[in-house]
Amino acid sequence: MSIASARFWDRTARRYAKGAIADPAGYERTLDRTRALLLPDDRVLELGCGTGTTAFRLAGDVREYLATDFSAAMIAIASERYGADLVPNLAFRTATAEMLAAERVQYDAVLGFNYLHLVRDLSGTLGNIHALLASRGLFISKAPCVGEMNPLIRLVLLPAMRALGKAPYAATFDLIELSQEMTAAGFEILDIENHATKGNDNRPYIVARKR
Repeated sequence: MSIASARFWDRTARRYAKGAIADPAGYERTLDRTRALLLPDDRVLELGCGTGTTAFRLAGDVREYLATDFSAAMIAIASERYGADLVPNLAFRTATAEMLAAERVQYDAVLGFNYLHLVRDLSGTLGNIHALLASRGLFISKAPCVGEMNPLIRLVLLPAMRALGKAPYAATFDLIELSQEMTAAGFEILDIENHATKGNDNRPYIVARKR
């Protein structure tokens, strides 16, 4: 993650926090599927937690849940919303995958929802996630495959919005490229699912296991 991207999310955090979930039924499907994969004794790390909505919904199902984001403003809002008094085993922290991997603490599951397309070094980030997982740990992700979206959005709209400061950096990989990157980083892909309520929103839900 770059300093410029962190500043974008810090600047837009309050507006982001007020936004509605675009596909509530699809979001609930993602939560239910994730709960089914997590065990009560698991230690879970979420990367790119934003303002903490998903962390709050899932933390009660596991032993420990650390929710992180590289935007300090996002973490401040999450901490305001969901303090330790509400969910004692839930903690929020400003951090990146690289920072956390350097601490050599491992987790049973790492979650990254709407996260991977925002990192500039995908292979490096996946390597850090691999290091963060305990043996046979799960990496559960859901990321927009911008490379499969309408070319007008990918090649015209997004670059224009970035130039105006209205959008952050977004990588343009497709599902095949993402799958290849995960495999090269040492993951075995177990499932690829579509949780969109209507059609395909090009945000595959991927369950991968550390090899």
